[in-house]
Amino acid sequence: MSCDVNNESKIHRKKRYLTFGIITAIALILPFIKVNGNHLFLLNFAQKQLNLMFVSFDMQELYLMPFILILLFLGIFFMTTLGGRVWCGWACPQTIFRTIYRDLLQTKLLSLRKSIKNKQAPTKKGMYLQKIIAVLLWAILAFIAASDFIWYFVPPENYIQYLQDPMNHTVFLGFLGGVTLFLIYDVIMLKENFCVYICPYARVQSVMFDENTIMPIYSDKRGGRIYDEHGKKLWSKPPGEDDDCTGCEACVRVCPTHIDIRKGTQLECINCLECADACVPVMAKFGKESLIQWTSENEEEKGIKTQYVRFRTVAYGVALTLAFIGLIYMGSTKEHMLLNINRTSELYKIKDHGKTVQNVYTFLFQNTDSKDHKYYFEVNNKDIKIVKPSKPFMLRARKKENKIVILKTTKTLVDTDKRDTPIPITIKAYAVDAKDKIVVLRHTIFFYPSEKVLEKYEK
Repeated sequence: MSCDVNNESKIHRKKRYLTFGIITAIALILPFIKVNGNHLFLLNFAQKQLNLMFVSFDMQELYLMPFILILLFLGIFFMTTLGGRVWCGWACPQTIFRTIYRDLLQTKLLSLRKSIKNKQAPTKKGMYLQKIIAVLLWAILAFIAASDFIWYFVPPENYIQYLQDPMNHTVFLGFLGGVTLFLIYDVIMLKENFCVYICPYARVQSVMFDENTIMPIYSDKRGGRIYDEHGKKLWSKPPGEDDDCTGCEACVRVCPTHIDIRKGTQLECINCLECADACVPVMAKFGKESLIQWTSENEEEKGIKTQYVRFRTVAYGVALTLAFIGLIYMGSTKEHMLLNINRTSELYKIKDHGKTVQNVYTFLFQNTDSKDHKYYFEVNNKDIKIVKPSKPFMLRARKKENKIVILKTTKTLVDTDKRDTPIPITIKAYAVDAKDKIVVLRHTIFFYPSEKVLEKYEK
């Protein structure tokens, strides 16, 4: 009994199902969590905003996206170096969806398959009603999964509004329908062929493996050799008296990607550990551990303890840390207002018989804060005055507005006959009601005409 209990504790299937449930719950709940009106992550194309860590950023602040992508890829590379394709077997949506459809709907709920321990056998013949029900149930779940995906690009609060007004949101509906249909086709028709032939990660991960990478490994020493060095199958059951493999091939039947783990490390293996689970009860009858362990080549073949801290893992760890620090730093420098300054095609205007020189600009003010603010600005040159706008103006939260700005001077800024002179100036724009917090500086040019031009207007 103690042996059975000990081996039962080594079954990974329940742990995987629990992980699937946690990941699914997090993915479904996160879009609805808001702090100060902002989401944890939302790339909102309609409003041209990025919400990250409950802070709203304008599209002009998308310098954060490279850090997010770097963290994503480095994180997957780090996991792969440590645990092989652990992402594929334990967290990938493709694996979760296939497990729901094949193991839950087809096998447990509708009995279209005899057992979840045999993934090689096709579904039972006939039973057309059950098969239709399985497709319909998955179609509903695929629609929910597609909606959840879209909630990271369209806020859930806008999602229902878009559905209720389909004629004005055809792109949204097309995208939602396209993702739903792909998930239906992928899970029902493509199956694990997506992992084997389409997903690029299967090709990339092989170059990240080393002798310390954790993966499912069949023990030739205990079980006996099944394949020769060229991958040719010798027999189902090893002939040696000390070979523990019984040739039951439970590990083969349970494999979702249809491989024989006894052949060695293979591209198609997704680290789901179904083969290891299948071997546990067989070996338990002999009071022995599973012939398939989640271990490294060093530990299995050379008896050397797995080195988790090594150059690759340290390098990825350092890179992840630096990328995370960069993301935090850049995120902390968020500007609560943005200002773009453009000059008009006319260099300047001269009025009052050459006594007044004006420059005209277009200022694009953008309130990236979650609150309404009044805005105004100053010029760092005391001889240059603001003509228009003459007073502060209100700008709603997350809105932008173009303002025609006229600056003038009645002083002689430059005394030269040769040419017009560009004078560098600095514009200090700020929120009147939060002047210490919301302020930006922008540099531009004030053109002052030559003395010859001014003389023409004096006459």
